[in-house]
Amino acid sequence: MQIVVAGLDFLQIEVRRIARLPVRCCASKSALENILTHSSASCVTYKLVCVSVEQELLLVHQPDQPEKPRVLRVAIIGSPNAGKSTLSNQLLGRKIFPVSSKVHTTRCQAQGVITEGEIQIVLLDTPGLTTAAKGKRHNLEKSLLVDPWDSVKEANLVLVLVDVSDHWNRYNLSLEVLKCLSQNSHVPAVLVLNKVDLLKSKGLLLDLTIELTEGMVNGKKLKIKGNQHLKHKQGWPHFREVFMLSAVDGDEVETLKHYLLSQAQPGPWDYHSTVLTDQSPQQLCINLIREKLLEILPQEVPYSITQSTEMWEEGPSGELRILQNLTVVKKNHAKMLIGTGGQVIGKVAREAGQDLMNIFLCDVHLKLCVKVKK
Repeated sequence: MQIVVAGLDFLQIEVRRIARLPVRCCASKSALENILTHSSASCVTYKLVCVSVEQELLLVHQPDQPEKPRVLRVAIIGSPNAGKSTLSNQLLGRKIFPVSSKVHTTRCQAQGVITEGEIQIVLLDTPGLTTAAKGKRHNLEKSLLVDPWDSVKEANLVLVLVDVSDHWNRYNLSLEVLKCLSQNSHVPAVLVLNKVDLLKSKGLLLDLTIELTEGMVNGKKLKIKGNQHLKHKQGWPHFREVFMLSAVDGDEVETLKHYLLSQAQPGPWDYHSTVLTDQSPQQLCINLIREKLLEILPQEVPYSITQSTEMWEEGPSGELRILQNLTVVKKNHAKMLIGTGGQVIGKVAREAGQDLMNIFLCDVHLKLCVKVKK
């Protein structure tokens, strides 16, 4: 059942870029390179109709290996909403992964790729670690439970992210994180204290470091002054390094990136040097729309919305034309999603459309259609 209101065409929201972002000026470059890579120089219009095919070809073809390739696969784990996707986006220098203040924004493992010179870093962005009991109670999909564990098994290095602004949980690692580290103790791990910009007293960072590392970093005891001592014994004494940063502001993210580049080991690249993510353009679109739904809609409503792509094509002026169906389970959810006079659905479309234009570097006409599940 499609929701239609007489006289209002607010279910089809068109978003158009006013000033096109700079892109790489070269007529031989593909649309996929435009989407997946950083670029500079003047403006040019790209054909987007074959984007999916081009991406598949780049992902399955042999990477353009340099003479002495080095690679590092990095799994980013932590409790839900610790800032894993935000950190990944900052490291990539482009918003690729969805981010919201609600938990479980990331629903399954996705990969981001940083290629600099002969070094390739593959970031394995994962859902927050949660218990099987919670998964069953909240009817979470299987990917939320198994993908973080699978990522660590694939990784050469693990980044454990801790939200230092979380007053209740910042002094100890969750049991799921500790279990994951214990079962994969052969994989080097690094502690990342995130959201330090939200701390009033930076002196707290030393206390947190002592607790979360049990006073040991890279096999050496930390020098503890005064009466500081361990309280909880729920840390991990095998971290190689500790980083303190703000993923939102980007503070000290570059320091972490330099460390990751320095840890790369000789080995073949996984991806072509132009690839920035293993996600399809359609999946990027779905993720960004879901991000807006999570931010704008209350409580459990956005988690029950199903998305499907009905149209993905190039328009007459080279713009990307997208039609997305948003299917809800209840009529009152549809009313909330549409909003008075179409204000809510309009906000979703405008913000998602702007993000898509920033990724694809072209005009985007995004249309959203709200339906109620029969």
